[in-house]
Amino acid sequence: MHRAHTAFSLALSPMAHKNFATWLLNSSSSQKLIKASAASAVRTYNSAAAEPFANGSTASYVEEMYNAWLRDPSSVHTSWDAYFRSNSYVSPPNLAPVQANTLPLTAFNFGGAVSAAPDSKTIDDHLAVQAIIRSYQIRGHNIAHLDPLEINTPDLPGNSSTKTIYANFSFGEQDMERQFKLPSTTFIGGDEASLPLKEILNRLENVYCNKIGVEFMFINSLEQCNWIRKRFETPGVLSFSPEEKRLILARLTRATGFEAFLAKKYSSEKRFGLEGCEIMIPALKEIIDVSTELGVESVIMGMPHRGRLNTLANVCRKPLNQIFTQFAGLEAADDGSGDVKYHLGTYIERLNRVTNKNIRLAVVANPSHLEAVDPVVQGKTRAEQFYRGDQEGKKVMSILIHGDAAFCGQGVVYETMHLSDLPDYTTHGTIHVVANNQIGFTTDPRFSRSSPYCTDVARVVNAPIFHVNADDPEAVMHVCKVAAEWRATFHKDCVIDLVGYRRNGHNEIDEPMFTQPLMYQKIRKHKNCLDLYADKLIAEGTVTAEEVKSVAAKYENICEEAFALAKTETHVKYKDWLDSPWSGFFEGKDPLKVAPTGVKEETLIHIGNRFSSPPPNAAEFVIHKGLLRVLAARKAMVDEKVADWALGEAMAFGSLLKEGIHVRLSGQDVERGTFSHRHHVLHHQLVDKATYNSLQHMYPDQAPYSVSNSSLSEYAVLGFEHGYSMTNPNALVLWEAQFGDFSNTAQAIIDQFISSGQSKWVRQSGLVMLLPHGMEGMGPEHSSCRVERFLQMSSDDPDYFPPESDEFAIRQLHDINWIVANCTTPANLFHILRRQIALPFRKPLILLTPKSLLRHPEAKSPFSDMSEGSEFQRIIPDRGPAGDNASNVKKVVFCTGRVYYDLTKARAEKQLEKDIAIVRVEQVSPFPFDLIKEQANLYKNAELVWAQEEHKNQGCWTYVQPRFLTALNHSRDISQSDEQSTFSNTTNTNQESDTDSDSNSDKNSKPWLSRMFASDKTDTVTTGSGTVTGEFNAAKHFDLKNVRHDFNRPAGIAAAPGVRIAKTGRKISYAGRACGASTATGSKAQHIRELNALLNDAIST
Repeated sequence: MHRAHTAFSLALSPMAHKNFATWLLNSSSSQKLIKASAASAVRTYNSAAAEPFANGSTASYVEEMYNAWLRDPSSVHTSWDAYFRSNSYVSPPNLAPVQANTLPLTAFNFGGAVSAAPDSKTIDDHLAVQAIIRSYQIRGHNIAHLDPLEINTPDLPGNSSTKTIYANFSFGEQDMERQFKLPSTTFIGGDEASLPLKEILNRLENVYCNKIGVEFMFINSLEQCNWIRKRFETPGVLSFSPEEKRLILARLTRATGFEAFLAKKYSSEKRFGLEGCEIMIPALKEIIDVSTELGVESVIMGMPHRGRLNTLANVCRKPLNQIFTQFAGLEAADDGSGDVKYHLGTYIERLNRVTNKNIRLAVVANPSHLEAVDPVVQGKTRAEQFYRGDQEGKKVMSILIHGDAAFCGQGVVYETMHLSDLPDYTTHGTIHVVANNQIGFTTDPRFSRSSPYCTDVARVVNAPIFHVNADDPEAVMHVCKVAAEWRATFHKDCVIDLVGYRRNGHNEIDEPMFTQPLMYQKIRKHKNCLDLYADKLIAEGTVTAEEVKSVAAKYENICEEAFALAKTETHVKYKDWLDSPWSGFFEGKDPLKVAPTGVKEETLIHIGNRFSSPPPNAAEFVIHKGLLRVLAARKAMVDEKVADWALGEAMAFGSLLKEGIHVRLSGQDVERGTFSHRHHVLHHQLVDKATYNSLQHMYPDQAPYSVSNSSLSEYAVLGFEHGYSMTNPNALVLWEAQFGDFSNTAQAIIDQFISSGQSKWVRQSGLVMLLPHGMEGMGPEHSSCRVERFLQMSSDDPDYFPPESDEFAIRQLHDINWIVANCTTPANLFHILRRQIALPFRKPLILLTPKSLLRHPEAKSPFSDMSEGSEFQRIIPDRGPAGDNASNVKKVVFCTGRVYYDLTKARAEKQLEKDIAIVRVEQVSPFPFDLIKEQANLYKNAELVWAQEEHKNQGCWTYVQPRFLTALNHSRDISQSDEQSTFSNTTNTNQESDTDSDSNSDKNSKPWLSRMFASDKTDTVTTGSGTVTGEFNAAKHFDLKNVRHDFNRPAGIAAAPGVRIAKTGRKISYAGRACGASTATGSKAQHIRELNALLNDAIST
């Protein structure tokens, strides 16, 4: 206040007159300009004309009396007090001549009185009013009436009443009628330049302390703050026409009626209804209506389970019969495991009846992991904007719906928020809607967050936050309108906090009174929003009670008709719930035919030359000297027609770009590469932000190439790229971890979306995860990508050898949930990346990438391995002396990844090239049963060993061991009912009767549960423990634990009681590190000892 007073006084000095007048003329206030124009016409004053009734001394006396009255009304005679209070006094003008280019101060009206030089109290009072206005704008939300239940308030100081906002200012009742000039930072006056203090306070309280609380004063843009002020402060902004009120009522009736119908028909079913926050449905529709009017054509939504069915029904207009069918528990008509009804997504194209424009609506399927869907939605939105050429986000937008506890509790919200303004990740504004139940499952807000509001995370990105009482539909609609306009104007995020409640427990069969008795006693007595709003409209005469009942009855009839139709359904169809359809992608394709992945050698040379060349304007573009050597080395390799890892990757990308396939590479430091090997983006050494990317300039008509350094986030960025990959099947989307093990912070995305998305939601993805992997003495955290976890989630059966045919490999790829590979050559990297696009379907690819091999002299491939006629090799057999003389080989070492080069070096040092064959398994999953069998038959007399650099309980061993046995023995399920020639009972003297092969075939064709626990007829079987009669037969029970215990037991050695083993004597043994808790040692010396022990174990005869 002192600094403001000093600045104002300084402005009144003669030296500042010129600047003060200039400021005034530049002001946007029309009232100031009008007064200034009138005053500027008078350059000198005639004292006689100005004071016809008094001389100068009289005028001075009156002026002194007026100033005394301003300081203390009781200090003057009551007649003067009455005179000054009548507002009829106008102080005389200054008799001093006005200087050139100045304006007399009397041209300005301070609080209704004109004075040559207002005293300090006048200035202080005006500054105090400005401070009060600002206080309301900053802290008004603290005392707004946001809680419909009136039980919770933010834990903030001074939130008891509005008087606390201006309690520190010295205004009394006598000041309430005084006029104060309104500053340019408020719009409460409308067309009025000044208002009485009482009216100023009333209008501020109505704007900021009623049913809407606005948080926006932390935004560091004056333009944006003024934009928000104008939308909320302008008088009359909350006025709705009768037609608009009826529309709100109709939408609220549908939202409430849907939940009531489900509660009546499916009272014992979990549906996670929206009771207590039904206004969310009209709110979403209002956002969509306004956005559509402003040019949006596609809206992509992500949301938790609460309210999802209502959103699908009343926002997306999903056919109600399809929703009701999900409650019937019917068999699925298509493949997949499916998901619970409140996790499913959808895709709808329909006419928006309010705006009469077509709109596409997608609700992305999500798991129970709250907020995990947020980055997926953002990635899908960004991709759709990219493919539409919507560079400003005017046609495609995202809406994210949150729960209050999850919004503040889940870290992925923060990670996703921080993508909002990044150039390669922004979606140009997202509207966040928080369905604020004021409770998380059974946890009160005071135990679930440390911040006053659940929405405080949005402040970090300068997103305005609009809190609104969910029981005031008109306030909610206004907030939604402002949010949609904000997004269209500034293309930035904003948050709508719908403060409501949850009428039931966490789900409909949960009892909330156990943990929140007082809250739910109040909820039981509280009218729902529809009844409150209907009563309001009836009272004001907008609608009648009969009209309210008619609208509700009409919607209930619609639900009844759909319910009857749902009863006629015999199956559910997962494809009806697909959120990302690929129109035309699967049509006309042979599902078992892979397009060639090899390319012409001329194409490889062209890409290699471009990739190894500096920018065309190399003389002006200053490149780092170290990179000049890198480019020269690349050019030398192209001339020799060989490729290292970086060149092989670039050739895969470049050849796809040539074919019109968009390539997007994202992750931490991917432009250069964690290990400084990629260097796709060259930086000018003297000019900031001047870069060159050669892969963007391969061909004049190529597809776009995007390579983007991401924020330091795995969870959000991997989810983002997964969402991106869902949009267009004709794009190669890759995410690279800085180190492979860093992917574990994105485990929810991997588990819930990537590995199981197709099974749950019939949604394919061709996303590639590049995971640097290798035990190279870098310590526990920079070694293993935890490949065992990915292999554990692979869906191929370890005990099932698929029928061998020419289509063996493609059928395996078609049936599995994802592909896990660990390539050892640039050529195989080239082919497996191109195969992602060549496949007639899409599968995620988990690709272990090397570190030391990036520059290993032997890890290079000739162009001939990538040219026409070449293809990806699932295994790479030994092509040395051992492969040429297989019958004399004593040991075959199977391995995967970079350890191959250590093994070959150790074999050469021991001169065992003729005695030991080394076979590389490049594609670990789906497991190459046919090729492993072929190699085992080739080396009939050799010992078989699996060697790996990871610990025994990690790496690939636990995955490949049972599959090796299946490949070597070529047997199906091991059970006592399988009386084939490859089985022998080694312990039980009670022999079962033989079963013919046809019977076994029938049993194997049955579902696994039937084969395990049931028989075709009631049997009586004698076992070692007695006689068992009935459907369940203990003798035929498949004990997986016991069978696995005997996997490596050669024939002739006793097995566990009651267990059959294969007759074959072939086995696969293990060579490598022992079991360990950590992935690697932190000691370089210990690492070398462990590696030498591994090599000695594997490379010995």
